[in-house]
Amino acid sequence: MTNLFFIAAIPGGASWVLIIVAVLLLFGGKKIPELMKGLGQGMKEFKKATKPDDEQPKEPEKLSE
Repeated sequence: MTNLFFIAAIPGGASWVLIIVAVLLLFGGKKIPELMKGLGQGMKEFKKATKPDDEQPKEPEKLSE
């Protein structure tokens, strides 16, 4: 029974269209790319911060002449 409730809670096609229209009305078309860029940068920083130190990419060493 709980599986049926979970499946029913997932938005369908028409619900996604309504959600997208509501977001466009609230934020406007010009603001959405800025929001997505900020979200992407935040996710990138979060992933970078959660990696252990030994897995972090090291900066290339500068060649001394």
